[in-house]
Amino acid sequence: MKPLHDKIERNIGLMGVLVALAISFGGLVEILPLLSQTATTQPEPGMKPPTALAVAGRDVFIREGCYNCHSQMVRSLHEEVMRYGPASTAGESVWDHPFQWGSKRTGPDLARVGGRYSDEWHQIHLRNPRDVVPESNMPGYPWLAAQPVDGAEVSAMMLALSRVGVPFSEQDISGAPAVVQGHSKMDALIAYLQSLKLPKPESTPARAVPVAAAPSN
Repeated sequence: MKPLHDKIERNIGLMGVLVALAISFGGLVEILPLLSQTATTQPEPGMKPPTALAVAGRDVFIREGCYNCHSQMVRSLHEEVMRYGPASTAGESVWDHPFQWGSKRTGPDLARVGGRYSDEWHQIHLRNPRDVVPESNMPGYPWLAAQPVDGAEVSAMMLALSRVGVPFSEQDISGAPAVVQGHSKMDALIAYLQSLKLPKPESTPARAVPVAAAPSN
């Protein structure tokens, strides 16, 4: 009597069906638990939708391929947390389409770069990185300062993002051209970089202290 596996291996149709079942079962085991976890579908407390200028800057970030050298994912390893800040969470990226986590770091991780440097520092760094970081091998992007942001294009991007869950209001979308008017793509990229930081948790109103419990003078 031939072993069962020998029969399966000689029957291509049956083997294909069993392989498909095995892959489907494995996929369901991995995917279904995630559907019940709000941490992967709900934004972190305190998160606000990006500004129109930051939306334009994110488009520049992707267009110029910045993600090829800079990840935006601080892993929960001691040395990474010490260098970059608190580990990244899925809730920080629920409005990021596509997300920029990545794993390649030719340059430093940017998940917590917002607020670490001034806008002026970023201006100098983007024009010629070696003016502020002598050992940098990053290319300069001086031409971004001469490229104006297209307000209509930003409105279209925000409308598309709103359709996949980013909570932009109609006023945000229609008002985008006025917000970005007079700004260059370098300004936009800097606004995006400055937005990359851990969201501030929503403040909880302080409870009133009962009169009976208040200390006497």
